[in-house]
Amino acid sequence: MTKYLLTGGTLANNQRADVLISDGVIVGIGENISHPDLTIASKIDVAGCKILPGLVDLHTHLREPGREDSETVLSASRAAAKGGFTAVSAMANTFPVADTAGVVEQVYRLGQSAGLVDVFPIGAVTQGIAGKALAELGAMAQSAARVRVFSDDGNCVFDPMVMRRALEYVKQFDGVIAQHAQEPTLTQGAQMNEGIISSILGLKGWPAVAEEAIIARDVLLVDHVKSRLHICHVTTAGGVEIIRWAKARGIEVTAEVTPHHLLLTDEMAKTYNPIFKVNPPLRTEEDVMALREGLADGTIDIVATDHAPHPAEDKECEWQNAAFGMIGLETALSIVQKTMIDTALMTWETLVERMSTAPARIGRYSAQGQGITLGSPAHITVINPNQSWRVDRDLVSSRSKNTPFHGMELPGKVVATFFNGVPTVLESRLVKAGNNA
Repeated sequence: MTKYLLTGGTLANNQRADVLISDGVIVGIGENISHPDLTIASKIDVAGCKILPGLVDLHTHLREPGREDSETVLSASRAAAKGGFTAVSAMANTFPVADTAGVVEQVYRLGQSAGLVDVFPIGAVTQGIAGKALAELGAMAQSAARVRVFSDDGNCVFDPMVMRRALEYVKQFDGVIAQHAQEPTLTQGAQMNEGIISSILGLKGWPAVAEEAIIARDVLLVDHVKSRLHICHVTTAGGVEIIRWAKARGIEVTAEVTPHHLLLTDEMAKTYNPIFKVNPPLRTEEDVMALREGLADGTIDIVATDHAPHPAEDKECEWQNAAFGMIGLETALSIVQKTMIDTALMTWETLVERMSTAPARIGRYSAQGQGITLGSPAHITVINPNQSWRVDRDLVSSRSKNTPFHGMELPGKVVATFFNGVPTVLESRLVKAGNNA
């Protein structure tokens, strides 16, 4: 296998270091690395760039099986690699639903076949994500996919007894229930955040309390049964406070925020452009600031994309008829740099924790999130934080084009991604002439 020597970059802690990759493993870290086989290494000049562990997304909609017109495991894997991810977690709301060992194994094999990132299937909590009877949790956990994260995302596990049973069941194999916190009776027909903007636009509002009520209920349930709970896509200031309270009591709850909820607000809906229609909805500026603070101080554990591809006909229509969702794999790292790094709310070391180490830990993905350390798998993201780029929906690798960031100039360009020591993204200008050290 070809060896790769990354030269001139800095690690997340600002330490200047070359990184040597051989046979899929990091075998050297330091300045002016010497190695007996350096003459056959491809030397890659990453001066001015950050060398980071591969990013891990705990919340991705790959759509396959069933909605290959929106996305496939292969196309999503390409988009993930382009965005600096080396692992993604495939949500269960496919057709058929990933509620059996057979379906999660199918998704797992598709990921292996694509070979660009680790694809970890997430199993449904309930059969058909209908919220009534538990799915085959044990069988999915024992399958080749070794599922440890279960979610009905897109739907809330609304029945408290079903939620309790699920939390109890996954304890036997150290699983976690990832809850889509949405009280359905408070959000019937809701189109956007409930507030001044929804009143002006005449769109039915989605109150913050619909999210917060489920978060509050579920942290009490998980405290009662002593299991693990993960809250998907937190969007409200009140939700952040409930999670902060729960953590102060020692309750085992983790939470995620999406890049789009760190940047965009419900003001975007004033255009009636359904590209900004998402579940849960964009909230107020006050909520955005609370989410940033919660991510910075660790109340919110991770950033997850909630990459939700849709074909043009499902988004380019009237707001009320449009599908909820945005794509985000290729823009996530840049949005987090813009909102958290460039605002001095967070360091690159903290970003690594929020986008690599912690999501791998929550998902129990042992081969991911190990950092840039000797002997660890060479899952690596190289980003030039000083290089800006303009988002163009026609150039994204995703099969769908529903990005809310089209035309926006963003900081931080991913210039290389390595998965198991193999470059899945690599700008040709970085490779030194002569292809050796």
